[in-house]
Amino acid sequence: MDLTATVWTLLPPIIAIALALITKEVYSSLLIGILAGALLYTGFNPLHAVETTFTVMGGKLGDNINICIFLVLLGILVSLVTKSGASRAYGDWAVKTIRTRRGASFATSFLGMFIFVDDYFNCLTVGTVMRPVTDKYNITRAKLAYIIDATAAPICIIAPISSWAAAVGSSLPESSAMDGFSLFLQTIPMNLYALLTILFLIWLMAVDFDFGPMAKYERAHRGEDLSHQEENYVVGGAGKVYDLILPICVLIVLCIAGMLYTGGILEGVSIVNAFANCDSSTSLVLGSFFTLVFTFILYIPRKVLSFGQFCEAFTEGFKSMVPAILILTLAWTLSGVCSEDYLNIGGFVSSVVNGNSMVSMLMPAIFFLIALGLAFATGTSWGTFGILIPIAVAVFGDAPSTMLVMTVAACLSGAVCGDHISPISDTTILASAGAQCNHIDHVSTQMPYALMIAAISFTGFLVGGVVGSGIVALALGIVLLVIVALLITARQKKNKA
Repeated sequence: MDLTATVWTLLPPIIAIALALITKEVYSSLLIGILAGALLYTGFNPLHAVETTFTVMGGKLGDNINICIFLVLLGILVSLVTKSGASRAYGDWAVKTIRTRRGASFATSFLGMFIFVDDYFNCLTVGTVMRPVTDKYNITRAKLAYIIDATAAPICIIAPISSWAAAVGSSLPESSAMDGFSLFLQTIPMNLYALLTILFLIWLMAVDFDFGPMAKYERAHRGEDLSHQEENYVVGGAGKVYDLILPICVLIVLCIAGMLYTGGILEGVSIVNAFANCDSSTSLVLGSFFTLVFTFILYIPRKVLSFGQFCEAFTEGFKSMVPAILILTLAWTLSGVCSEDYLNIGGFVSSVVNGNSMVSMLMPAIFFLIALGLAFATGTSWGTFGILIPIAVAVFGDAPSTMLVMTVAACLSGAVCGDHISPISDTTILASAGAQCNHIDHVSTQMPYALMIAAISFTGFLVGGVVGSGIVALALGIVLLVIVALLITARQKKNKA
């Protein structure tokens, strides 16, 4: 009995999503969804199903091996910069330089925006570096944790040179003729949750007041002696501020140069066409590898790190990226099982949606809500968009139309939002750890802020889908954010009066 391109092809992602929501465990949920899909494809032959699973997994790993290599190299670089002591040097400089509470907030957010290559690196580095500065100016640990969290995933998901960009670009179905990196670039101006969160954070820091649970926490804990909470991290290196800044700048420059190189700039191709035709995963590998070479030359002769410490970072960096690589591998495999070569979920979904224009218009808003709920329940945004992006491509076809780009942007927005408010999210946990804030305090104080931006984003995607314009969605989101900000400001002034 042939079940391909039928309603039964929806079972694997539904099973994966349902189990993730119930168990809060993404790895086993994805694996069970994969096996369910393989059983459907093989006519419920267990041996053949397992063989199919690992055939698809092996093929997907082979196709995306450069993404895995990039993640490992990035993990090594993060470990090196952390071990070098450069983060500590930046913190010492900031304590001496910053003069106001607003300055401390903006310096913290700037560092978070600057370290956009990876959210793990972001959370731990920003928290460790800026705690002494924010403590000095009576910025509570909950507010610090929110600033860290709001400049981690929301920044990484709109940064072209980041582990997140690589993960998104590799989430397209294997049969897709689209370039994943180009599609990611197109989603940036439509990624409402990320963009509005950053704008909202800038406004909060500029006006220097809070509302809701965060305001109550600020009133209760501002000026509190936190010295007893502070942990002393032993860092072996003798790094300076530029030992933090230079490797990141070099990584950005070399990855861009790698894109131009793989796009054919040396063969006379124009810059625009070189970016459009580049091999983004190979470019990221080349950029990160030569950045490691640069970091070796920067650190070893100056004895910032010993040769032994430099080599230790290789295993430490690899270990730090194992969870991300595992999630990506399982998400790629589920996408492969559901692809045109196997269950052909795209054939079924497209036949249903293409006949109903109203359903098509609502897709960005629907995908935003599904991604938000899934990421909240599982605590992972990578697994979420790994499941949903192939379905979005199946719905709108293998061409970068406005509705496809907006729906993929909605997947990314919802995934980041769900990850942002989830108490079991690794990013949320690391933000609490980096700020040394009680985890539940961090979750409860930031959730109203995140849900407010989520409501605005949902409205933007709903209207943008109806009119078929991502620009309208973003413009409406900004207008609604300004209105909300003005109402909050007016209420604050009224309460003070």
